[in-house]
Amino acid sequence: MDEKKRLTSTEWEVCECLWERAPLTMTQIAARLTERTGWTRSTGETLVRRMTEKGLLRWEQGAKAKMYYPTVAREDAVARETKGFLQKVFGGSVGLLVNSMAEREELSREEIGQLYETLRKLEEKGHD
Repeated sequence: MDEKKRLTSTEWEVCECLWERAPLTMTQIAARLTERTGWTRSTGETLVRRMTEKGLLRWEQGAKAKMYYPTVAREDAVARETKGFLQKVFGGSVGLLVNSMAEREELSREEIGQLYETLRKLEEKGHD
């Protein structure tokens, strides 16, 4: 995902609506945003227009209204945000992140198990 497709927090809200269920009309997006955030309908409509202009959303003409889709996959957005956070806060070190969480006992047994499983899979693939 290129830098222009990096999502602001408000753009993230719009995309969440569409990642949950796309396509949606402008009216449906605005209603969901009002429900989720308390934003007015006009705020939602303005965001959708701007995001379409930026290439973050695309639309197709439906039977009665334009149907909007995200152009950014949730997985790509999450990966970019995670990488940015990791770089900014931990200098890119996953180890420092995990150590920070573990030292504060903020990892559940389930999360520790998931980490072990992920590490086993990476080891099997031969990652250094």
